Amino acid sequence: MIVVIAAALGGGGDGDGDSGGSSHTGGARPGQTKVHTPKVYEVQSGDTLTSIAHKNGVTVALILELNPGVDPQILISGEKLKLK
Repeated sequence: MIVVIAAALGGGGDGDGDSGGSSHTGGARPGQTKVHTPKVYEVQSGDTLTSIAHKNGVTVALILELNPGVDPQILISGEKLKLK
């Protein structure tokens, strides 16, 4: 009888960015579902930049880079933010 045990390495997710993936294109890591990133997001009541980034698979830094006039502390419902 032969028993084979396999383990995947490197999936610890420490977030140091050395996995070779793109830094802000929304690419999924192995084992994660890829999130569809729309070009524009309309701010909803209660949204934060962090929640918007998480829902759309982008970084807060990318949202700020694409929307230089946005105050991250004051998001207005109905405001449209570029995500791509």
